[in-house]
Amino acid sequence: MTNFSSPHPDVVLRDQSITERVFDGLINRPDEVVLTDGVTGKTMTSQAFMDQVKQLAGGLTEAGFGAGKTVALMAANSPEYCVIFHAVAWAGGTITTLNPAYTAPEVTHQLNDANADILLADPGILDTAKSGAGHRPVIAIGSPEYDALFGEPINAQVTVDLDAHTVVLPYSSGTTGLPKGVMLSHRNLVVNVDQSIVAADFQPGEITAAFLPLFHIYGMTVLMNVHLAGGGALVTMPRFDLPLFLQISQDNKAKRMWVVPPVGLALAKHPLIDSYDLSALEQVFIAAAPSGAELSDAIHARLGCTALQGYGMTELSPVSHIVPAHAPRAGAAGVVVPNTHSKIVDPESGEAQPADAEGELWIKGPQVMQGYLNNAKATAETITEDGWLRTGDIACVDQDGYMFIVDRLKELIKYKGFQVAPAELEAALISIDGIVDAAVIGHPDDEAGELPIAFVIRSDDGPEEDAIHAHFEAHLATYKKLHQIRFVDEIPKSASGKILRRFLRDKVAKEG
Repeated sequence: MTNFSSPHPDVVLRDQSITERVFDGLINRPDEVVLTDGVTGKTMTSQAFMDQVKQLAGGLTEAGFGAGKTVALMAANSPEYCVIFHAVAWAGGTITTLNPAYTAPEVTHQLNDANADILLADPGILDTAKSGAGHRPVIAIGSPEYDALFGEPINAQVTVDLDAHTVVLPYSSGTTGLPKGVMLSHRNLVVNVDQSIVAADFQPGEITAAFLPLFHIYGMTVLMNVHLAGGGALVTMPRFDLPLFLQISQDNKAKRMWVVPPVGLALAKHPLIDSYDLSALEQVFIAAAPSGAELSDAIHARLGCTALQGYGMTELSPVSHIVPAHAPRAGAAGVVVPNTHSKIVDPESGEAQPADAEGELWIKGPQVMQGYLNNAKATAETITEDGWLRTGDIACVDQDGYMFIVDRLKELIKYKGFQVAPAELEAALISIDGIVDAAVIGHPDDEAGELPIAFVIRSDDGPEEDAIHAHFEAHLATYKKLHQIRFVDEIPKSASGKILRRFLRDKVAKEG
């Protein structure tokens, strides 16, 4: 067996936009509260959500930011975030989502690359937003200018090509290099919502604390779109806060938590857990970064619930694998979701491998991205001519179809579930006067997953550590900071990226 197909029946490919699909899950429960601000307690019903989406779509269109335009959204989780996202989609536009922790240079890069026309941002980060936006208009969410964007409602989805139109443009480093715009269509998002609902056995009425960032594809699809389309509800959190997360979970008798490995670790070990009633909890679902069987077993032992993993990438909208709740397997990253195929390929020979053999994981399905924006070369390196997406992860699949991640072919560092591209950090280092060369690797860490560590060659009058950290603080988001800087005399440039990083990891292991 070299081509591993899904144990689930295929889902129907709907001819709907992502917002039409979400409205399908709301229209028969108009008075039900589906969005709650976890900090303020403010609520929004299905009907109010749909009305606001249609009104904001109308106002954006009238203001010249509708069909064919790109709206940048830089905000923490809130009910308003969901309204803005779907208003842009309903109006026939494209949303590019930014991390609200970004610095002004990072904002500038993404807005320029995405060719964004306007930026909507949280009021607390307005100075950074304006500094990074350049000539573009910037509107603070909740301000009078924002309220003025609500106009006459557009009552039907503005016509778009479901396969060709890019509805959302999140940024990902892919398997290598700097962050790139990932072009995802309505078809990509809709089918992945349906694939996830089936594979995760999502049930109407599920309520969860939504701390996973909605600007990230995991939160965007699995929280916002799956919960609204699947008959569930969300209590949004602007950032992760363990007491608030536990309080929301207790108060809403949450049956399922969607988390990343560091939060899974807290659920397994933090003493605060015992202060809350989590007896309704049936499942903890872990994704965004690999976690081992030990973590799943520890969560099960502590909370008495099932702990499962899933696998995905931004380029896969994002879900390709989910461990079935009725047949859990500790340490497994999942079995393929409906309408999806995977195979394990020898990176050297390109030959498909049998069960239990290791190789690069390749995925094929309707959730595979359109490609990278303005980057045909990176697209061709990632998606084969016959539609297989090379994930850059080394995996194996057992005889029962369960996939296990065992290593990484790609250079990406995963810090608390966030992507950190070594190339971006290396470019930032090289831009500092007095640094001759640099290489960055991820160093394993129980809590964070991996910590970015830099090896730096500097001139005689080169910068000290403090100056390097200050430069990073001014130019890069906090999750990209360096946790260690090692000044060295040599970085072997003849080695490939994978061999170089293995050499540096071995150096860390030997020297401590």
